[in-house]
Amino acid sequence: MSDDSTDNSAGETRAALAVPVPPEARSAPWVQLRYFTYHPHIYRNMIGAVSGTVRAGAIVQVYDKDGCVFGSGFCNLGAKVALRVFKHGAAPAGEEHCIEALRRAAGLRRDWLRLDETGNAYRVVHADGDGLGGLVVDRYDDTLSVEVTSLAAFQRLTRWLPVLHEELGTRHAVIQVDESIARIEGIDPRLVPAAPLRSVKIRENGVRYTVDFAEGHKTGFFCDQRDNRRKLAALTVGRRLLDVCCYTGGFSIAAKLAGAGEVTAVDLDEKAIAQARANANLNQVRINFAHADAFSYARQMIRNGEHWDAILLDPPKFIDGRDAFETGSKKYNDLNVLGLQLVAPGGLFVTCSCSGLLSPDEFEEIVAKAAHRYGRRLQIFDRTGAGADHPAFSNYPGSRYLKVLWARVL
Repeated sequence: MSDDSTDNSAGETRAALAVPVPPEARSAPWVQLRYFTYHPHIYRNMIGAVSGTVRAGAIVQVYDKDGCVFGSGFCNLGAKVALRVFKHGAAPAGEEHCIEALRRAAGLRRDWLRLDETGNAYRVVHADGDGLGGLVVDRYDDTLSVEVTSLAAFQRLTRWLPVLHEELGTRHAVIQVDESIARIEGIDPRLVPAAPLRSVKIRENGVRYTVDFAEGHKTGFFCDQRDNRRKLAALTVGRRLLDVCCYTGGFSIAAKLAGAGEVTAVDLDEKAIAQARANANLNQVRINFAHADAFSYARQMIRNGEHWDAILLDPPKFIDGRDAFETGSKKYNDLNVLGLQLVAPGGLFVTCSCSGLLSPDEFEEIVAKAAHRYGRRLQIFDRTGAGADHPAFSNYPGSRYLKVLWARVL
């Protein structure tokens, strides 16, 4: 389903079934949309009439452009995303709806996916993918790592976190709010509680890692690559592997434990490399770590005439916003051009993008052009993304941000 803000056919169908409600008869607080859209993120210029003063973070009834009841959402008119719609339909939704959404999220991981059987680290709440925009929660053993990106979610943490602890049997919570997000959303950083602990050890498919909350990125570990780490490990048995942008060594250590040959891991973040070394020692494996810029390292290896049986490229997000699309796309092109030159003929090439604004087709086109530029062909045998604990609703395909291409280079 398209996330276009002008889905006219759906709007016309719905309008034929709904009845407009005049402002004086609406349930306050409410907001009315200027345009028809099922996308959960509504910007301020997309909102028309408002029922007087609406408290920032409040749950509001949402009416469509024709005045028909459309759904419910969190409203923060002073933020960039002024409205986060978490439910569509005529029946109003309140605080209890969010509690049930938390229970459904925990139940999906526990009862459907049975993730506790293969480890104690996974995503518990995937923001809009679980109908709770502005909230990301990862479970690391008995600790919840919480990333908050909306005022509404922050205001409700004291009610929401006990529900998750009850469902999962966890005890601690580490809450993180990015400084820029706090300014945009109106969150007082002084109210963010201090972390009750600095780090925790986790298990994932037989591999042990330490998650450092003080120095780690995002929630401290990238659970989205769990299935891809296991897949790479199975494909690199006996192969010489280069892991570019290794972060804390997730792919490298999983591959080495599964029987990979010589493994070299590169990252520019000195603290990440230090944690990766510690994780390698924790699992008693030997990996060649290099603290270096990925681009500079790859160019030097090309000059040295080096080749590997398998190359993994897992860079950070190069496209943070639409204004960075062109420069970010060029970075993806440049990194793949370099990486492809380091793959031995017939070798494995795995390349990733976590930029949600870059579609799977656009990413694949960038990679294919990079290969063809140097006379290489890619025999693409799989396309994967984040694990099942990172669900995406049909009205927000952009939440399927992670793209991974698996190919043999000919």
